[in-house]
Amino acid sequence: MKTLAVLPARLGATRLPRKPLRLVGGVPLILRVWQRVIESGAADLVVVATDSEEIAGIVRAAGGSAVMTRNDHPSGTDRVAEVAERAEFLNFGVILNVQGDEPFMPDEALRGAVALVADGRFPLATVAAHAAVRVLAEPNVVKVVCANDGRAMYFSRAPIPYLRDSDDREIRDAQIRQHLGIYTYTRDALRDWVRLPVHPLERIERLEQLRPLAAGVRMGVMTVDAAPPGGVDTEDDLLRANAVWNELYAGRS
Repeated sequence: MKTLAVLPARLGATRLPRKPLRLVGGVPLILRVWQRVIESGAADLVVVATDSEEIAGIVRAAGGSAVMTRNDHPSGTDRVAEVAERAEFLNFGVILNVQGDEPFMPDEALRGAVALVADGRFPLATVAAHAAVRVLAEPNVVKVVCANDGRAMYFSRAPIPYLRDSDDREIRDAQIRQHLGIYTYTRDALRDWVRLPVHPLERIERLEQLRPLAAGVRMGVMTVDAAPPGGVDTEDDLLRANAVWNELYAGRS
C-alpha cells in the first residue's frame, strides 16, 4: 500500500510562538521535519497540513507540498484525518502522522511504524524507545507498556511499570519505554479514531492515544534502542535543537 506522510503544523503555539517558522540550523523547523521524513524513505508522499498561509507558502517555496486545513481542529490527528479524506489522497492506504516539531526522528522509527500497519499486523501503530529510569519521574515524558505481541497496553504520564518489590528492579528497568509521537493508521482506523468520543482516560491523562485503546483497537509499538533528541516546544528546546543540529550536521544547508 502507498503511504502518505502528513506533518500537522499550526502557527498558534503558545509556549513557543510561531514555532514551525523558528529556525533550526538556519532553516524553518517545519522544513527540517519535512526534509527528515523525505530522507527516511518512509512515505511515498509527504505533505504539510496547516491552517497558516505563511507556513504553506514557505513549504511550497522550498518545493514541498502543503495543504490548508480548518483552524478549529482539537488535535493533530484530526488535522491529519481531514487531509487523508481529500480526493487527491484517497489512493494512499497507510497514513503516517509526524508532528511538525520533531526534526531528529530516526529512519528506523519512521519506517518501522509504517511497516507495522502496511504489512497488516495492526490497524494503528506508534513508536517507543528504551528509556532510563529517570523518565519515570517526568510527567512530560509519556510512557507505554506493551503486551507480548507488541501491542500497546497503556500509555501514561505516571511511572509505569510500577516497581512494587525492589528485588524486581532489573526486570522493571528493562521494561521502561518512552513514547515517541509518531502514528501510522490504515485509512479506516484513522477515520474511526476521530469519530470516537473523547474517553475519560484520555481526558484525565491528556493523551489522545488512549481513545482508540479504550475502544479496543490494537495499536502496535515499534521499539527503537534510544529516543532521539526531543521535540521543540519551548525556547530552551529550540536552543538545544540548534546545538544538536550544529553538532550533527555542521555545514549542511
